[in-house]
Amino acid sequence: MEINHGRVPLEASGNVSQETIRAIAQTGVDFISIGRLTHSVQALDISFLLD
Repeated sequence: MEINHGRVPLEASGNVSQETIRAIAQTGVDFISIGRLTHSVQALDISFLLD
């Protein structure tokens, strides 16, 4: 973080959970990616029929 000096926006990704997000945010990164929000979702089969 110190090497960057705010020149480039930094993103943290991987192993992000409710338990780890606070510690990750405290590092000073600009963005945090949470793939778990989409990877852990169960599919829902919906159809729409027209007559």
